[in-house]
Amino acid sequence: MCGRYALYGPVSRLREAFEAAPEGFDFEPRWNAAPMQWLPVVRQRPNGERVIHRLRWGLVPSWAKDEAIATKLINARGESVAEKPSFRAAFRRRRCLVPANGFYEWQQVAGEKQPFYIHPVGGDFFALAGLWERWTRPADGEELDTFTIVTTEANAAMRPLHDRMPVILAPGDWWAWLSGATAADQVQALLRPCPEAALAAYPVSKAVGNVRNEGAGLIQLLA
Repeated sequence: MCGRYALYGPVSRLREAFEAAPEGFDFEPRWNAAPMQWLPVVRQRPNGERVIHRLRWGLVPSWAKDEAIATKLINARGESVAEKPSFRAAFRRRRCLVPANGFYEWQQVAGEKQPFYIHPVGGDFFALAGLWERWTRPADGEELDTFTIVTTEANAAMRPLHDRMPVILAPGDWWAWLSGATAADQVQALLRPCPEAALAAYPVSKAVGNVRNEGAGLIQLLA
């Protein structure tokens, strides 16, 4: 699964890499992005324009009775995303990219959990495959946009840490993932582990386990 990540920019490179600009919010670096927080995602409008909006992490399907379901839907398994009621509508029509400078995973070491930071090799950002939904709150009609991160089986580099990993899209696949014109079988084919050489990992402080902790020190190599 993917339950914590970092997105610290810089915003100039974020704009350049994703050919999109933040809209409606000021970018704030995050070294400990966690579920139920408002975080930047890249979406594509029907006219093809790409824009970065801030959505809340934890999907709330449009049919949900209340938003509490979000805590259970921070990830979507790629193997079943096209059929599962919680995700299938978003998979067909509301795909997004979740930019990340890196993400965290925990490994069992001598009976304790040791966090590792996983970052891209040869680039500034991962583009994690995401889905988004718009839910209307029954009480007041307020609209809530939320997202989830799609996962797949771990590649050999990630397997010592966890048996799952986020779907990391290659730059050449970013726009196909966003486009509503991409055939369903082509979209499904993107839900695979990335090459092992595309990422590297190292141990970091256990401070990242507390969502209240923030700052660049969280991604520093553990001494």
